[in-house]
Amino acid sequence: MEPATALPPDTQTRTCAPAPPDSRIHEPHRPAPDPPGFTGTFGGRAAEAGRVRREIAAYLQTCPAAADMVLIASELAANAIMHTRSRGGSFRVRCQLSAQAARIEVEDLGGPWRSRQPGDRPHGLDIVQALTGPDGWGTQPAGNGGRTVWARLSW
Repeated sequence: MEPATALPPDTQTRTCAPAPPDSRIHEPHRPAPDPPGFTGTFGGRAAEAGRVRREIAAYLQTCPAAADMVLIASELAANAIMHTRSRGGSFRVRCQLSAQAARIEVEDLGGPWRSRQPGDRPHGLDIVQALTGPDGWGTQPAGNGGRTVWARLSW
């Protein structure tokens, strides 16, 4: 049996190219399929941040922005684990590629949002903003009462 942190076999062949369109027909009585790209659910434990890094790195492989996207994924995963109701629960990570951009989302189980106060030490989201610019990341409510934090890089 493979260890729990093993990567899915198909992640080894992915390259930096747009995902093919989904040819499945959406049926109204069924939930819409996940968009093409990487989707994974992770436990709300510190060790899972490392697993997020490994799986996103394997998915992005040779993309020009892979290293920055892995760092962003790590920061967003750590925030979900440390600062939301996902701690001890779970959170979901999605990553999508297009020909000249990558987008990552981390959907957590919600909780209070603490804005940075003047005089606070820098936060992980400051790193995300330094990499993406002020309009390259954000938050939005998730349908489960949680929150989705997203970031996008272009090259």
